[in-house]
Amino acid sequence: MKKDIHPKYYPDAQMKCACGTAYTIGSTQKEVAVDICAACHPFYTGKQKLVDTGHRIEKFKERLAKKTATAAVRKGKTVKHAAVKIKRAAKTAKIEKGEK
Repeated sequence: MKKDIHPKYYPDAQMKCACGTAYTIGSTQKEVAVDICAACHPFYTGKQKLVDTGHRIEKFKERLAKKTATAAVRKGKTVKHAAVKIKRAAKTAKIEKGEK
């Protein structure tokens, strides 16, 4: 290996999880913070845990509510098609009567 190009290695670095568990690991950083570790991961514990660090669920629910609200205001295709058919029938009736 070349000298002076590699980062410093800390054989006694601390890894801290969001659940409070701490491990001693080897790393190029003195402290490492993680969201999920072996002590709280659903695969190892058998318990379902929802981790939403980016607030994706709230964003999805906001988008869904907005889409539902706009859909309630809009007319459906069947209503629009029925209105067009009524206009065409009225126009056809006028033409048959000889009106312009």
